[in-house]
Amino acid sequence: MTETTRGGLSLQWKMLIGFVVGLVLGLIAFSTQRDAAWVEFVTTYVTQPIGQIFLRLLFMLVIPLLFSALVVGIAEMGEIRALRRVGLRTLAYTVVVSSIAVAVSLVVVNVLRPGAGVDRAVASQMLEDSAGRAGEIVKAGAEQPGGVDAFVSIIPNNLVEVMGSNSSILSVMFFALFFGIGLLITDTPNARALQRGFEGIFDVTMRLILVVIKLAPIAVACFMFNLAALFGWDLLIRLSAYVGVVLLALGIQLLIVYPALLSTLGGKNPLLFFRQIQEAAVMAFSTASSNATLPTALRVAENNLRLPRRVSRFVLTIGATANQNGTAMFEGVTVIFLAQFFGIELTIWQQLMVMAVCILGGIGTAGVPAGSLPVVALILAMVGIDPQAIALVLGVDRFLDMCRTTLNVVGDLVAAQVISSGEPDEAAPEDGNLPDPKEA
Repeated sequence: MTETTRGGLSLQWKMLIGFVVGLVLGLIAFSTQRDAAWVEFVTTYVTQPIGQIFLRLLFMLVIPLLFSALVVGIAEMGEIRALRRVGLRTLAYTVVVSSIAVAVSLVVVNVLRPGAGVDRAVASQMLEDSAGRAGEIVKAGAEQPGGVDAFVSIIPNNLVEVMGSNSSILSVMFFALFFGIGLLITDTPNARALQRGFEGIFDVTMRLILVVIKLAPIAVACFMFNLAALFGWDLLIRLSAYVGVVLLALGIQLLIVYPALLSTLGGKNPLLFFRQIQEAAVMAFSTASSNATLPTALRVAENNLRLPRRVSRFVLTIGATANQNGTAMFEGVTVIFLAQFFGIELTIWQQLMVMAVCILGGIGTAGVPAGSLPVVALILAMVGIDPQAIALVLGVDRFLDMCRTTLNVVGDLVAAQVISSGEPDEAAPEDGNLPDPKEA
Protein backbone atom coordinates (compact mmCIF):
# COMPACT_ATOMS: atom_id res chain seq x y z
CA MET A 1 0.00 0.00 0.00
CA THR A 2 1.27 3.43 -0.83
CA GLU A 3 1.90 5.29 2.39
CA THR A 4 2.10 9.08 2.12
CA THR A 5 4.09 10.95 4.72
CA ARG A 6 3.14 14.27 6.25
CA GLY A 7 5.53 16.00 3.90
CA GLY A 8 3.59 14.71 0.92
CA LEU A 9 6.18 12.24 -0.38
CA SER A 10 5.27 8.55 -0.32
CA LEU A 11 7.66 5.99 1.11
CA GLN A 12 8.27 4.58 -2.36
CA TRP A 13 9.35 7.99 -3.69
CA LYS A 14 11.69 8.43 -0.74
CA MET A 15 13.18 5.00 -1.46
CA LEU A 16 13.68 5.97 -5.09
CA ILE A 17 15.35 9.22 -4.05
CA GLY A 18 17.62 7.29 -1.68
CA PHE A 19 18.43 4.86 -4.48
CA VAL A 20 19.35 7.68 -6.90
CA VAL A 21 21.36 9.65 -4.33
CA GLY A 22 23.35 6.61 -3.23
CA LEU A 23 23.88 5.48 -6.83
CA VAL A 24 25.04 8.90 -8.07
CA LEU A 25 27.40 9.46 -5.15
CA GLY A 26 28.75 5.93 -5.49
CA LEU A 27 29.37 6.36 -9.22
CA ILE A 28 31.16 9.65 -8.56
CA ALA A 29 33.34 7.95 -5.95
CA PHE A 30 33.99 5.06 -8.35
CA SER A 31 34.99 7.39 -11.20
CA THR A 32 37.07 9.95 -9.29
CA GLN A 33 37.97 8.68 -5.82
CA ARG A 34 38.00 4.90 -6.15
CA ASP A 35 41.05 4.34 -3.94
CA ALA A 36 40.61 7.35 -1.63
CA ALA A 37 40.90 6.74 2.12
CA TRP A 38 37.70 8.66 2.88
CA VAL A 39 35.67 6.30 0.69
CA GLU A 40 36.88 3.31 2.68
CA PHE A 41 36.19 5.15 5.94
CA VAL A 42 32.61 6.04 4.92
CA THR A 43 31.78 2.55 3.70
CA THR A 44 33.31 0.88 6.76
CA TYR A 45 32.09 3.10 9.58
CA VAL A 46 28.96 4.82 8.21
CA THR A 47 27.09 3.23 5.34
CA GLN A 48 27.78 -0.42 6.18
CA PRO A 49 26.68 -0.20 9.86
CA ILE A 50 23.49 1.65 8.91
CA GLY A 51 22.65 -1.03 6.36
CA GLN A 52 23.40 -3.78 8.87
CA ILE A 53 21.06 -2.24 11.47
CA PHE A 54 18.26 -2.08 8.91
CA LEU A 55 18.75 -5.73 7.92
CA ARG A 56 18.96 -6.90 11.53
CA LEU A 57 15.66 -5.20 12.30
CA LEU A 58 14.06 -6.99 9.37
CA PHE A 59 15.51 -10.35 10.37
CA MET A 60 14.32 -9.79 13.93
CA LEU A 61 10.72 -9.50 12.72
CA VAL A 62 10.50 -11.83 9.73
CA ILE A 63 10.21 -15.12 11.65
CA PRO A 64 7.27 -14.07 13.87
CA LEU A 65 5.64 -12.45 10.83
CA LEU A 66 5.87 -15.52 8.60
CA PHE A 67 5.00 -17.94 11.40
CA SER A 68 1.89 -16.09 12.56
CA ALA A 69 0.74 -15.35 9.00
CA LEU A 70 0.99 -18.99 7.95
CA VAL A 71 -0.70 -20.32 11.08
CA VAL A 72 -3.60 -17.87 10.80
CA GLY A 73 -3.87 -18.28 7.03
CA ILE A 74 -4.28 -22.05 7.29
CA ALA A 75 -6.53 -21.88 10.36
CA GLU A 76 -8.91 -19.45 8.65
CA MET A 77 -9.53 -21.93 5.86
CA GLY A 78 -11.99 -23.77 8.11
CA GLU A 79 -13.43 -20.80 9.94
CA ILE A 80 -16.74 -21.13 8.05
CA ARG A 81 -17.84 -24.78 7.99
CA ALA A 82 -19.89 -24.43 4.81
CA LEU A 83 -16.76 -23.30 2.91
CA ARG A 84 -14.38 -25.99 4.14
CA ARG A 85 -14.53 -27.86 0.85
CA VAL A 86 -13.99 -24.61 -1.06
CA GLY A 87 -11.10 -23.85 1.27
CA LEU A 88 -9.34 -27.11 0.48
CA ARG A 89 -9.83 -26.54 -3.25
CA THR A 90 -8.50 -23.01 -2.84
CA LEU A 91 -5.45 -24.28 -0.99
CA ALA A 92 -4.75 -26.93 -3.64
CA TYR A 93 -5.24 -24.42 -6.46
CA THR A 94 -2.94 -21.90 -4.75
CA VAL A 95 -0.13 -24.41 -4.32
CA VAL A 96 -0.36 -25.74 -7.89
CA VAL A 97 -0.64 -22.38 -9.67
CA SER A 98 2.00 -20.79 -7.44
CA SER A 99 4.30 -23.70 -8.31
CA ILE A 100 3.71 -23.03 -12.01
CA ALA A 101 4.41 -19.32 -11.49
CA VAL A 102 7.69 -19.85 -9.65
CA ALA A 103 8.77 -22.54 -12.14
CA VAL A 104 8.15 -20.10 -15.01
CA SER A 105 10.18 -17.39 -13.28
CA LEU A 106 13.10 -19.73 -12.52
CA VAL A 107 13.20 -20.99 -16.11
CA VAL A 108 13.20 -17.45 -17.52
CA VAL A 109 15.92 -16.16 -15.20
CA ASN A 110 18.09 -19.25 -15.74
CA VAL A 111 17.78 -19.06 -19.53
CA LEU A 112 18.36 -15.30 -19.88
CA ARG A 113 20.81 -15.00 -16.93
CA PRO A 114 20.51 -11.20 -16.42
CA GLY A 115 23.02 -11.22 -13.55
CA ALA A 116 25.78 -13.13 -15.32
CA GLY A 117 28.95 -11.53 -16.62
CA VAL A 118 30.17 -9.66 -13.54
CA ASP A 119 33.79 -10.24 -12.57
CA ARG A 120 33.59 -12.96 -9.90
CA ALA A 121 36.70 -11.81 -8.09
CA VAL A 122 35.24 -8.33 -7.65
CA ALA A 123 31.87 -9.73 -6.60
CA SER A 124 33.49 -12.03 -4.05
CA GLN A 125 35.53 -9.16 -2.66
CA MET A 126 32.36 -7.07 -2.35
CA LEU A 127 30.65 -9.87 -0.45
CA GLU A 128 33.58 -10.07 1.95
CA ASP A 129 33.97 -6.35 2.49
CA SER A 130 30.33 -5.21 2.67
CA ALA A 131 29.15 -7.54 5.43
CA GLY A 132 30.99 -9.14 8.30
CA ARG A 133 28.56 -12.06 8.28
CA ALA A 134 29.14 -12.96 4.62
CA GLY A 135 31.76 -15.64 5.28
CA GLU A 136 29.59 -17.25 7.94
CA ILE A 137 26.58 -17.21 5.60
CA VAL A 138 28.49 -18.89 2.78
CA LYS A 139 29.89 -21.46 5.19
CA ALA A 140 26.45 -22.18 6.61
CA GLY A 141 25.07 -22.63 3.11
CA ALA A 142 27.83 -25.11 2.26
CA GLU A 143 27.11 -27.10 5.42
CA GLN A 144 23.45 -27.63 4.58
CA PRO A 145 22.48 -31.32 4.19
CA GLY A 146 21.72 -32.73 0.76
CA GLY A 147 19.63 -35.47 -0.80
CA VAL A 148 17.34 -37.44 1.50
CA ASP A 149 18.87 -35.82 4.58
CA ALA A 150 17.88 -32.39 3.30
CA PHE A 151 14.29 -33.57 2.81
CA VAL A 152 14.12 -35.12 6.29
CA SER A 153 15.70 -32.04 7.88
CA ILE A 154 12.72 -29.94 6.80
CA ILE A 155 10.84 -31.52 9.74
CA PRO A 156 12.31 -29.80 12.82
CA ASN A 157 13.18 -31.62 16.03
CA ASN A 158 13.88 -28.40 17.93
CA LEU A 159 11.70 -25.44 17.00
CA VAL A 160 13.64 -22.93 19.11
CA GLU A 161 16.90 -23.91 17.41
CA VAL A 162 15.58 -23.66 13.85
CA MET A 163 13.88 -20.31 14.54
CA GLY A 164 17.30 -18.91 15.35
CA SER A 165 18.79 -20.02 12.01
CA ASN A 166 18.05 -18.26 8.71
CA SER A 167 18.96 -21.43 6.81
CA SER A 168 16.14 -23.38 8.49
CA ILE A 169 13.25 -21.24 7.29
CA LEU A 170 11.61 -24.24 5.60
CA SER A 171 11.50 -26.03 8.94
CA VAL A 172 9.80 -23.03 10.53
CA MET A 173 7.27 -22.91 7.69
CA PHE A 174 6.62 -26.64 7.96
CA PHE A 175 5.84 -26.34 11.66
CA ALA A 176 3.64 -23.29 11.02
CA LEU A 177 1.66 -25.19 8.37
CA PHE A 178 1.38 -28.23 10.62
CA PHE A 179 0.29 -26.10 13.57
CA GLY A 180 -2.21 -24.22 11.38
CA ILE A 181 -3.77 -27.51 10.32
CA GLY A 182 -4.04 -28.39 14.01
CA LEU A 183 -5.99 -25.19 14.66
CA LEU A 184 -8.13 -25.91 11.59
CA ILE A 185 -9.29 -29.28 12.93
CA THR A 186 -9.59 -28.22 16.58
CA ASP A 187 -12.87 -26.46 17.27
CA THR A 188 -12.69 -25.50 20.95
CA PRO A 189 -12.91 -22.15 22.76
CA ASN A 190 -9.25 -22.37 23.77
CA ALA A 191 -8.16 -23.10 20.19
CA ARG A 192 -10.14 -20.13 18.91
CA ALA A 193 -8.56 -17.94 21.59
CA LEU A 194 -5.11 -19.18 20.55
CA GLN A 195 -5.88 -18.32 16.93
CA ARG A 196 -6.81 -14.78 17.97
CA GLY A 197 -3.48 -14.62 19.80
CA PHE A 198 -1.60 -15.47 16.60
CA GLU A 199 -3.66 -12.83 14.79
CA GLY A 200 -2.48 -10.34 17.40
CA ILE A 201 1.15 -11.37 16.86
CA PHE A 202 0.72 -10.87 13.13
CA ASP A 203 -0.87 -7.42 13.61
CA VAL A 204 1.88 -6.24 15.98
CA THR A 205 4.69 -7.62 13.81
CA MET A 206 3.28 -6.05 10.66
CA ARG A 207 2.98 -2.70 12.44
CA LEU A 208 6.61 -2.91 13.55
CA ILE A 209 7.71 -3.76 10.00
CA LEU A 210 5.90 -0.63 8.83
CA VAL A 211 8.04 1.34 11.30
CA VAL A 212 11.26 -0.38 10.17
CA ILE A 213 10.48 0.07 6.48
CA LYS A 214 10.37 3.84 7.05
CA LEU A 215 14.15 3.60 7.50
CA ALA A 216 14.47 2.00 4.06
CA PRO A 217 15.30 5.22 2.12
CA ILE A 218 18.39 5.82 4.28
CA ALA A 219 19.39 2.16 4.10
CA VAL A 220 18.91 2.12 0.32
CA ALA A 221 21.18 5.16 -0.08
CA CYS A 222 23.87 3.50 2.05
CA PHE A 223 23.59 0.17 0.22
CA MET A 224 23.72 1.77 -3.22
CA PHE A 225 26.72 3.92 -2.34
CA ASN A 226 28.68 0.82 -1.36
CA LEU A 227 27.60 -1.13 -4.44
CA ALA A 228 28.09 1.67 -6.98
CA ALA A 229 31.46 2.68 -5.53
CA LEU A 230 32.67 -0.86 -6.23
CA PHE A 231 30.85 -1.95 -9.41
CA GLY A 232 30.44 1.37 -11.22
CA TRP A 233 28.47 1.56 -14.46
CA ASP A 234 28.19 -2.20 -14.88
CA LEU A 235 25.60 -2.06 -12.11
CA LEU A 236 23.16 -0.05 -14.25
CA ILE A 237 23.39 -2.49 -17.15
CA ARG A 238 22.71 -5.51 -14.95
CA LEU A 239 19.82 -3.79 -13.16
CA SER A 240 17.98 -2.95 -16.38
CA ALA A 241 18.33 -6.55 -17.53
CA TYR A 242 16.89 -7.72 -14.19
CA VAL A 243 13.80 -5.49 -14.55
CA GLY A 244 13.22 -6.82 -18.06
CA VAL A 245 13.38 -10.44 -16.90
CA VAL A 246 10.94 -9.81 -14.04
CA LEU A 247 8.45 -8.19 -16.42
CA LEU A 248 8.84 -11.02 -18.93
CA ALA A 249 8.12 -13.66 -16.27
CA LEU A 250 5.08 -11.74 -15.00
CA GLY A 251 3.85 -11.33 -18.58
CA ILE A 252 4.05 -15.07 -19.29
CA GLN A 253 1.95 -15.82 -16.21
CA LEU A 254 -0.58 -13.09 -17.05
CA LEU A 255 -0.95 -13.63 -20.80
CA ILE A 256 -0.35 -17.38 -21.18
CA VAL A 257 -0.91 -19.28 -17.92
CA TYR A 258 -4.00 -17.41 -16.71
CA PRO A 259 -5.85 -17.52 -20.08
CA ALA A 260 -5.14 -21.26 -20.25
CA LEU A 261 -6.62 -21.75 -16.76
CA LEU A 262 -9.67 -19.66 -17.61
CA SER A 263 -10.33 -21.52 -20.85
CA THR A 264 -9.83 -25.04 -19.52
CA LEU A 265 -10.91 -24.91 -15.88
CA GLY A 266 -12.85 -21.67 -15.50
CA GLY A 267 -15.19 -21.96 -18.47
CA LYS A 268 -14.59 -18.28 -19.23
CA ASN A 269 -13.48 -16.37 -22.31
CA PRO A 270 -10.14 -14.80 -21.31
CA LEU A 271 -10.74 -11.59 -23.30
CA LEU A 272 -14.14 -11.08 -21.68
CA PHE A 273 -12.67 -11.86 -18.28
CA PHE A 274 -9.88 -9.29 -18.57
CA ARG A 275 -12.34 -6.69 -19.82
CA GLN A 276 -14.62 -7.29 -16.82
CA ILE A 277 -11.84 -7.06 -14.21
CA GLN A 278 -9.97 -4.05 -15.59
CA GLU A 279 -11.21 -1.81 -12.75
CA ALA A 280 -9.63 -4.08 -10.13
CA ALA A 281 -6.41 -4.36 -12.17
CA VAL A 282 -6.06 -0.57 -12.40
CA MET A 283 -6.71 -0.22 -8.66
CA ALA A 284 -4.05 -2.85 -7.92
CA PHE A 285 -1.49 -1.12 -10.14
CA SER A 286 -2.22 2.26 -8.54
CA THR A 287 -2.14 1.19 -4.89
CA ALA A 288 0.46 -1.63 -5.11
CA SER A 289 -1.57 -3.39 -2.41
CA SER A 290 -3.70 -6.53 -2.67
CA ASN A 291 -5.39 -5.66 0.62
CA ALA A 292 -6.30 -2.15 -0.53
CA THR A 293 -7.73 -3.59 -3.76
CA LEU A 294 -9.81 -6.26 -1.98
CA PRO A 295 -13.09 -4.24 -1.78
CA THR A 296 -12.89 -3.44 -5.49
CA ALA A 297 -12.04 -7.05 -6.36
CA LEU A 298 -15.02 -8.30 -4.34
CA ARG A 299 -17.38 -5.91 -6.12
CA VAL A 300 -15.98 -6.82 -9.54
CA ALA A 301 -16.30 -10.55 -8.81
CA GLU A 302 -19.93 -10.28 -7.78
CA ASN A 303 -21.24 -7.56 -10.07
CA ASN A 304 -19.13 -8.04 -13.22
CA LEU A 305 -18.09 -11.70 -13.17
CA ARG A 306 -21.36 -12.72 -11.42
CA LEU A 307 -19.60 -15.28 -9.25
CA PRO A 308 -21.31 -16.95 -6.25
CA ARG A 309 -20.87 -14.62 -3.28
CA ARG A 310 -19.92 -17.29 -0.77
CA VAL A 311 -17.14 -18.52 -3.06
CA SER A 312 -15.81 -15.19 -4.30
CA ARG A 313 -15.69 -13.63 -0.83
CA PHE A 314 -13.84 -16.59 0.64
CA VAL A 315 -11.38 -17.06 -2.23
CA LEU A 316 -10.59 -13.35 -2.63
CA THR A 317 -10.24 -12.70 1.10
CA ILE A 318 -7.82 -15.62 1.52
CA GLY A 319 -6.16 -14.90 -1.83
CA ALA A 320 -5.33 -11.31 -0.84
CA THR A 321 -2.63 -12.76 1.43
CA ALA A 322 -2.17 -16.36 0.29
CA ASN A 323 -2.43 -16.48 -3.52
CA GLN A 324 0.34 -14.06 -4.49
CA ASN A 325 1.78 -15.41 -7.73
CA GLY A 326 3.42 -12.11 -8.64
CA THR A 327 5.20 -11.86 -5.31
CA ALA A 328 6.42 -15.45 -5.51
CA MET A 329 7.75 -14.87 -9.05
CA PHE A 330 9.50 -11.65 -8.02
CA GLU A 331 11.19 -13.40 -5.12
CA GLY A 332 12.34 -16.30 -7.31
CA VAL A 333 13.77 -14.09 -10.07
CA THR A 334 15.43 -11.78 -7.55
CA VAL A 335 17.22 -14.55 -5.66
CA ILE A 336 18.53 -16.25 -8.82
CA PHE A 337 19.51 -12.89 -10.35
CA LEU A 338 21.57 -11.96 -7.28
CA ALA A 339 23.15 -15.41 -7.21
CA GLN A 340 24.21 -14.92 -10.83
CA PHE A 341 25.41 -11.39 -10.08
CA PHE A 342 27.77 -12.61 -7.36
CA GLY A 343 28.85 -15.69 -9.31
CA ILE A 344 27.20 -18.19 -6.95
CA GLU A 345 25.99 -21.31 -8.77
CA LEU A 346 22.92 -22.76 -7.06
CA THR A 347 22.39 -26.50 -7.31
CA ILE A 348 19.12 -28.03 -8.49
CA TRP A 349 18.26 -28.81 -4.87
CA GLN A 350 18.95 -25.23 -3.79
CA GLN A 351 16.76 -23.89 -6.59
CA LEU A 352 13.98 -26.28 -5.56
CA MET A 353 14.41 -24.96 -2.02
CA VAL A 354 14.11 -21.40 -3.35
CA MET A 355 10.98 -22.43 -5.25
CA ALA A 356 9.40 -23.98 -2.14
CA VAL A 357 10.16 -20.98 0.06
CA CYS A 358 8.81 -18.58 -2.59
CA ILE A 359 5.56 -20.54 -2.76
CA LEU A 360 5.15 -20.66 1.01
CA GLY A 361 6.55 -17.17 1.49
CA GLY A 362 3.84 -15.79 -0.79
CA ILE A 363 1.32 -16.91 1.83
CA GLY A 364 3.06 -15.02 4.60
CA THR A 365 4.17 -11.86 2.79
CA ALA A 366 2.85 -8.70 4.42
CA GLY A 367 0.67 -6.38 2.34
CA VAL A 368 2.88 -3.36 3.07
CA PRO A 369 5.36 -1.37 0.97
CA ALA A 370 8.33 -3.63 0.18
CA GLY A 371 6.63 -6.38 2.18
CA SER A 372 8.37 -9.15 0.23
CA LEU A 373 11.88 -7.83 0.94
CA PRO A 374 12.26 -9.58 4.33
CA VAL A 375 11.43 -12.90 2.63
CA VAL A 376 13.92 -12.20 -0.16
CA ALA A 377 16.63 -11.31 2.38
CA LEU A 378 15.90 -14.50 4.30
CA ILE A 379 16.12 -16.67 1.18
CA LEU A 380 19.41 -15.00 0.21
CA ALA A 381 20.92 -15.91 3.57
CA MET A 382 19.56 -19.44 3.24
CA VAL A 383 21.41 -20.06 -0.05
CA GLY A 384 24.64 -18.32 0.98
CA ILE A 385 24.22 -14.82 -0.47
CA ASP A 386 24.83 -11.67 1.55
CA PRO A 387 21.37 -10.20 2.38
CA GLN A 388 22.74 -6.70 1.70
CA ALA A 389 22.49 -7.66 -1.98
CA ILE A 390 18.79 -6.71 -1.86
CA ALA A 391 19.98 -3.12 -2.18
CA LEU A 392 20.39 -3.80 -5.90
CA VAL A 393 16.62 -4.08 -6.37
CA LEU A 394 15.19 -1.70 -3.77
CA GLY A 395 15.36 1.34 -6.02
CA VAL A 396 13.20 -0.25 -8.73
CA ASP A 397 10.98 -2.11 -6.29
CA ARG A 398 8.18 0.47 -6.44
CA PHE A 399 7.51 -0.09 -10.14
CA LEU A 400 7.95 -3.86 -9.85
CA ASP A 401 5.68 -3.84 -6.78
CA MET A 402 2.92 -2.21 -8.83
CA CYS A 403 3.35 -4.82 -11.58
CA ARG A 404 3.46 -7.87 -9.31
CA THR A 405 0.50 -6.61 -7.24
CA THR A 406 -1.53 -6.36 -10.44
CA LEU A 407 -0.66 -9.98 -11.20
CA ASN A 408 -1.55 -10.94 -7.61
CA VAL A 409 -5.03 -9.41 -7.85
CA VAL A 410 -5.71 -10.77 -11.33
CA GLY A 411 -4.56 -14.17 -10.08
CA ASP A 412 -7.00 -13.99 -7.16
CA LEU A 413 -9.87 -13.25 -9.55
CA VAL A 414 -8.78 -16.09 -11.84
CA ALA A 415 -8.80 -18.40 -8.81
CA ALA A 416 -12.29 -17.23 -7.86
CA GLN A 417 -13.50 -17.86 -11.42
CA VAL A 418 -11.96 -21.34 -11.61
CA ILE A 419 -13.19 -22.46 -8.18
CA SER A 420 -16.64 -20.96 -8.78
CA SER A 421 -17.04 -22.87 -12.05
CA GLY A 422 -17.90 -26.03 -10.11
CA GLU A 423 -20.24 -24.32 -7.64
CA PRO A 424 -23.98 -23.57 -7.97
CA ASP A 425 -24.84 -20.08 -9.20
CA GLU A 426 -26.09 -17.44 -6.80
CA ALA A 427 -27.82 -14.20 -7.52
CA ALA A 428 -25.69 -11.11 -7.16
CA PRO A 429 -26.74 -8.63 -4.49
CA GLU A 430 -29.45 -6.33 -5.77
CA ASP A 431 -28.23 -3.20 -4.02
CA GLY A 432 -24.59 -3.79 -4.92
CA ASN A 433 -23.54 -3.07 -1.33
CA LEU A 434 -21.14 -5.67 -0.01
CA PRO A 435 -20.81 -6.50 3.67
CA ASP A 436 -17.46 -6.35 5.40
CA PRO A 437 -15.14 -8.87 3.65
CA LYS A 438 -14.07 -10.14 7.07
CA GLU A 439 -17.59 -11.50 7.55
CA ALA A 440 -16.97 -13.95 4.70
